[in-house]
Amino acid sequence: MSPRSRSRKRAHRPQPAILFAALGDATRLALVGKLSFGQPASIAQLTAGSRLTRQAISKHLRVLERAGLVRSVRAGRENRIALDPQPLQEIQEYLHRVSRQWDQALARLKSFVEE
Repeated sequence: MSPRSRSRKRAHRPQPAILFAALGDATRLALVGKLSFGQPASIAQLTAGSRLTRQAISKHLRVLERAGLVRSVRAGRENRIALDPQPLQEIQEYLHRVSRQWDQALARLKSFVEE
């Protein structure tokens, strides 16, 4: 595997910090929530009920796309945005792993304190 293809492969699996940063904005988190029902949505649909402009929504979607959380799907003349659940599953696994590490550390601390 060439270094270039390895870097492309890594680009498809963003680090947890990139995913958390993308999800750390209330607007982007709300967009992920709207897309979590499984159906791709147009920018007009995602803008409905929001005080934000289409341009602002597009900017937030670009951040989510760079993080690998959403992708653009062509439907006729319209681009629709779809959620990619894989990065969210990876974040969930990451949080479970960190949680187990903290549980183990706290158990060791409790054992140390009780001795």
